[in-house]
Amino acid sequence: MKRAGIVALNTFREAVRDRVLYSLVFFALMMMAAAVVVGQISIGIEESVMVNLGLSAISVIGILIAIFIGVGLVHKEMDKRTLFALLAKPVRRWEFLLGKFGGLLLTLVVNTVAMAAGLLLALLHSLERSDWVIVVAVYFILLKLGIIVALALLFSCYTTPLLATLYTAGLYVAGLFATDLRSFHSDKMSPALAKSAVAISYLLPNFENFNVMAAAAHARQVPAELIFQNTVYAAVYCALLLIIASLVFSRRNLK
Repeated sequence: MKRAGIVALNTFREAVRDRVLYSLVFFALMMMAAAVVVGQISIGIEESVMVNLGLSAISVIGILIAIFIGVGLVHKEMDKRTLFALLAKPVRRWEFLLGKFGGLLLTLVVNTVAMAAGLLLALLHSLERSDWVIVVAVYFILLKLGIIVALALLFSCYTTPLLATLYTAGLYVAGLFATDLRSFHSDKMSPALAKSAVAISYLLPNFENFNVMAAAAHARQVPAELIFQNTVYAAVYCALLLIIASLVFSRRNLK
């Protein structure tokens, strides 16, 4: 775990120096500023507009960072030939992957917390009100981003960054409709196809469970049971994805 921690720290430092990261964070801050302006001219729904736009900015920017930086975690090391020197040392491949996952996740945590702090300060300054459900919504965004990072890392172990981006983005979009796919029924569907759709819906990451923006915008409390379930779900799903990624990466010929 110490070696994985060193890889994670180096990954965090590299991500912090990435110009794309600063551009995305700046774009998020601009969106939050726009949310404040729009909120001021939205009579009666100022807080709802600001919270919705602010959380949407945090989520969208986090997803972009997770995908576009995550898919290059392994490929970039191979392209620069630094991976071979690293694996020549007493660093196992699963430790390398775990470190890369932890480093990017730490980057996302730092950026998300910074953007969330900006949103809360904007709310406190203009509305003199703070609600803990916004913190819960940000926490759920981080859980969702953890799964996306694990997906991007998995695909980056055996394919190109372009395909990894498409696969990760495709699974994210599909995961938004996992619940709908589970409950979808049609007279034209055969029983076998219906069962297959249900099975696929359970395999897909259910990202809709992490969406509590509407509750945050209307100051509705999120049940503690949902917080616990989403935490366990994200932890288990990330662990399974990292195990699969380690198995795939351990069998890859790096010569």
